[in-house]
Amino acid sequence: MGANPSGPVVVLGECVADAFATARPPGVTGLDLGVMPGGGPANTAVALGRLGTRTRFLGRLSTDVFGRLFREHLAASGVDLTGCPAAAEPSTLAIADLDDEGRAHYTFHAEGTADWQWTDEELAAGLPTDGFACLHTGSLALVREPGGDRVERLLTGARQTATVSIDPNVRPLLVAPDRYRERLPGWCAAADILRLSDDDLAHLHPGASPEKAADSWHGLGVRLVVVTLGPEGVFASLDGERLRVPAAPGVTVVDTVGAGDSFMAGLLHSLHARGELGGRLDTLDAEATHEALAFGVRVSAATCAVRGADPPWADQL
Repeated sequence: MGANPSGPVVVLGECVADAFATARPPGVTGLDLGVMPGGGPANTAVALGRLGTRTRFLGRLSTDVFGRLFREHLAASGVDLTGCPAAAEPSTLAIADLDDEGRAHYTFHAEGTADWQWTDEELAAGLPTDGFACLHTGSLALVREPGGDRVERLLTGARQTATVSIDPNVRPLLVAPDRYRERLPGWCAAADILRLSDDDLAHLHPGASPEKAADSWHGLGVRLVVVTLGPEGVFASLDGERLRVPAAPGVTVVDTVGAGDSFMAGLLHSLHARGELGGRLDTLDAEATHEALAFGVRVSAATCAVRGADPPWADQL
């Protein structure tokens, strides 16, 4: 399989049913749950598809009611689902509790679910046979077994012909941060792009500034390190050259669910449109990186302005 800079972006990872709990009226017992399709990698695939980037999703989609919801949502957003096996195991469920600032705190139901049961054969069969520009993955798919090791092997192979992008999206309630830290050097050796949130940075490199952490990850092999800082905007380091982009002004935040995933989609969409994906980012310069970061901020801001992970379509930007 040769390099194909004009090929699709492949996104690998989990789909999660995000259930938002709301209180019932006074005197009525119980909670109501509103379920939205989510999961970090799936959110990124949806956002890419809506922006107009050719996108293939690799996810083990359950045949249960949530799995059907995922398929409908991804397909309606223009995402190619050729690489998605129909899995007998149940879907992963997350109960989201929003704080006063709209930040989500999750309780996960993820034991024995479909997302983590990848086989090498399923992964190999899911990739486009005519090549692809980029493989993006992250979140729990990288650390939940038995599939995590197999996904890592896939990254190593994909690196031979495509750009590799990783978003760790640390979930300390499900996997101890130590496990992410142990595996991070191997991910950095495979990745061209590493995107983290400020919360991820605190888990993976406690006490370190974005600059110090970026330098350590550059030393392990990553060319572009990006740290999203919420209302403080975005920090990036391209081979040690520092860049900052402010947050979008005038945004009324409904919640931040899917904000980082949508930012990642905007970044990859911009780089793909400029022909920068498909290798080791050899032609990427600071100007193109700044434009891609700024576009990612716009996409993220539009996602924050609505409830749940509902990224914008290209004509809404």
